[in-house]
Amino acid sequence: MVLNPAIIALLAGSFLLSLMVLYSGYWGFSILRRWDLRSGSDVQLGLEKRTYLISTILNYAFGFQLISLFLFIYTADALHHLFAGAMCAAGTLNVNKYGYPLLVLKIINFLLAGLWLILNYADTRAHDYPLIKKKYALLLLIAPLIFSEGLLQIVYFIGLRADVITSCCGSLFDAGRSTISSDLAALPPFPLMTALYLSLSLTVGSGVLFAYKGRGGALFSLLSGSSFFIGIASIISFISVYIYELPTHHCPFCILQQEYDYVGYFLYLSLFGGGISGMGVGMLAPFRLVPSLAKFLPVIRKGLAMASLFFYGAFILVVTYIILSSSLSLANSSVLLTY
Repeated sequence: MVLNPAIIALLAGSFLLSLMVLYSGYWGFSILRRWDLRSGSDVQLGLEKRTYLISTILNYAFGFQLISLFLFIYTADALHHLFAGAMCAAGTLNVNKYGYPLLVLKIINFLLAGLWLILNYADTRAHDYPLIKKKYALLLLIAPLIFSEGLLQIVYFIGLRADVITSCCGSLFDAGRSTISSDLAALPPFPLMTALYLSLSLTVGSGVLFAYKGRGGALFSLLSGSSFFIGIASIISFISVYIYELPTHHCPFCILQQEYDYVGYFLYLSLFGGGISGMGVGMLAPFRLVPSLAKFLPVIRKGLAMASLFFYGAFILVVTYIILSSSLSLANSSVLLTY
């Protein structure tokens, strides 16, 4: 099973990514210890040349990290037919105990990689690299997580056994069970729907205020992060139900299949895009008074805010269309209301 082309791509990519992060982390540690832009020593000149190479390497490495999350989910979904009881990626991830921890770790690394790329982009706009120590300190935080993901991914794929009977998404996301996934599925749909629309409305409002007035960046970033997590919970609690038109089906993975026009990929891409862009606005806020960034940072932060508004706007429009066009009415669904 490890010889599956998609699995080979994931493992090879993870191996190369780990090597790139190891190399970059080594030089990042040296930069943290020895970087002094006021010095004209050979060591400093060497570090300045090296940072160009490291930034290029990590742009490609973390770019792959962003893509690998969706490749991993796609692969897990494509393999589900090999396991008895599996109907989608939910069953494949449940074949052994490493699947879901690996998915959570990939999501964390996705968010951190996206934020690092934003920090690196801002740093390279200035002539004196004012954020260089900040971004390499963040790199040293991300590096162990990247290695852990690579090792966990190897263990997970090697541990896949076709003779294992796994659970289907219907039982994993059954609102009557006492698991995290079941607890999310059991969240009351109408209060959560209210929370989602209220959170996104406040996010959009604060984002427009920040983009055009330059005020409220921290609030916008906080609301953007909150909307991301509320959006994930909403997909499991009620958005998926409207897509399937079945009040007991809460699976967040079946919506990635062709039967549902791959709408799940759009929902997740827009959520992750809106979340990372919005949180990036807040991450850059402490550096707005750095002299060499004074010209560039307002433009970058405004661009991130506009990107977040675009992604979240697309998300809520599609969710609204799904709800209005669905033949399911939660108000009339006595099965769902009993949860």
